[in-house]
Amino acid sequence: MNQDQDVYQRQGFGRRLGLKGRIGLLIVDFVNGFADPEVFGGGNIPEAIAATKDLLDHARRQGWPVAHSRIVYADDDADATVFSLKVPGMLTLKEDAAISAIVPDLTPAPGELVVRKNVPSAFFGTGLAPWLTQRGVETLLVAGCTTSGCVRASVVDAMSFGFRPVVLSDCVGDRALAPHEASLFDIEQKYGDVIPSSEVMAAFAA
Repeated sequence: MNQDQDVYQRQGFGRRLGLKGRIGLLIVDFVNGFADPEVFGGGNIPEAIAATKDLLDHARRQGWPVAHSRIVYADDDADATVFSLKVPGMLTLKEDAAISAIVPDLTPAPGELVVRKNVPSAFFGTGLAPWLTQRGVETLLVAGCTTSGCVRASVVDAMSFGFRPVVLSDCVGDRALAPHEASLFDIEQKYGDVIPSSEVMAAFAA
């Protein structure tokens, strides 16, 4: 992407936001169905989940606000959306379905918000933005899947709400690597920072 990077740089894109103010962590849709390549998973999602476990442990030690999201549809599909029309299999993600449960390694702790959504963004139609604002979050670390779908949508909305999105490159995954890499490039140029989790943990090592 060297030629593309030159174009973006020449036009003033890609400015670094940095880690400013209070830090929060959003983990997008790391549920069993997206961890399973026979359901909605594949690609580098397992590696991203493993990396996020260390990041989550660090966030808890730091006392950062942590939010998780799940895709959940009503048992009778009354809240079906265009998203589920495009991907009908999403309607299998019900409240009590095992595939809709957050993976065991990332089980939410008491006090961590769990957002239920039926569209890609964790912000759209949910209470996530005011929850983060009430806790003084300025910089929002983002992990989860898929990079090209719900992560990207959540990052764009985070920026629109005035948060500084920082995507942890090793903690996001997609079922295919080409859209994963393209989305990271796009996010870094327009919407937020893209850095490895090790850089964040080193910055807050104390």
